[in-house]
Amino acid sequence: MDRKRNTQYKWRIIGSRSLCIIALGILIVSDLSFSEDFNVADADMNVKIGQMIMIGFRGLSGADGSPVIADVKKRKIGGVILFDYDVPSGSTIRNIESPDQVRSLVSALQSASSIPLFIAIDQEGGRVNRLKERFGFPPSVSERYLGKIDDPEVTKRYAESTAKTLADLGINLNFAPVVDLDRNPGNPVIGKLERSFSPDPDIVTRHSIVCIDMLHKHGVLSAIKHFPGHGSSSSDSHKGFVDVTNQWSPDELRPFEVIIQSGRCDMVMTAHIFNASLDPLWPATLSHGIISGMLRDDMGFDGVVISDDMQMKAIRSFYGLERAIKMAIHAGCDILVFANNSVFDEDIAARAAGVIKKLVDEGEIKSERIDESYRRILRLKEKLKR
Repeated sequence: MDRKRNTQYKWRIIGSRSLCIIALGILIVSDLSFSEDFNVADADMNVKIGQMIMIGFRGLSGADGSPVIADVKKRKIGGVILFDYDVPSGSTIRNIESPDQVRSLVSALQSASSIPLFIAIDQEGGRVNRLKERFGFPPSVSERYLGKIDDPEVTKRYAESTAKTLADLGINLNFAPVVDLDRNPGNPVIGKLERSFSPDPDIVTRHSIVCIDMLHKHGVLSAIKHFPGHGSSSSDSHKGFVDVTNQWSPDELRPFEVIIQSGRCDMVMTAHIFNASLDPLWPATLSHGIISGMLRDDMGFDGVVISDDMQMKAIRSFYGLERAIKMAIHAGCDILVFANNSVFDEDIAARAAGVIKKLVDEGEIKSERIDESYRRILRLKEKLKR
């Protein structure tokens, strides 16, 4: 998206900024300090590339010799994501069986890594709930349920239960809250699954902040999603191309804007949606105008941007692996997720790392661009030590 086109959205963002912050009484909090006592440019390129990759895997334990441990040790991958159900095989056995088992798995993964891993999960509550009661975990409710009650104290109670559970297991990153607006109840991936608090951006923002604060209270990071808004879509990016050009509205940006300006935002997860009014060529994850333009330049976010699963059909079916990786990094993504739960590729970490290294060696991606992501990732991982 050219800069002229991008500025038409800036007034909406800036116009809502002071009003939302005043209305919600949000304090501006500075990023935690980070002492850069290392030379990013001189760090091993393979390590820097590895930190930009997050994968899903099969297995209930982190035994020596398992593929995921090899990826952690040899490829220095920066994170993993846990699931309870294996979609490609239809198996109910994936990474989660009981609290003790998950705790042991997470410990083994962290022990194998020389740099703290992001151990991520989609623990939103309700339908998107990996830590189910049948595994011995506390009950959860959906964001829509909490938004309809619209009582921050109720949200706080459920959010703190989730945060305590994650912290006890050693899971340090929750891909939540969902800050998409519930603008289409028939939306198969947001509305129908009750993943949004409300159609009202103020309600979404208010309850999202409560959730983030509870995660932070217990040392768990969050990733707000799906930028620049997936709530108005009528189809699912897991299953194919999603065009929201005629449904999307600029107020879908407001929760992202307010949370970022509050200083609470650890990560932003991108959406694979296409919006011709924002970028006439590329879906959001691959769009420099949307990620580097709107999110970074206009909203001032210099934290970690993480892609949604790069193996979803919205990306996989229309762009080859190399092209998708190249465009996502150029767009401004710092971490690329390969969840291995739409399709399964045991070698995806090696393949993705090889593609990035090739693009750097050929000059298609500048080494300075890799350094930017590596710096942001390590800065965020410093918070895990506190």
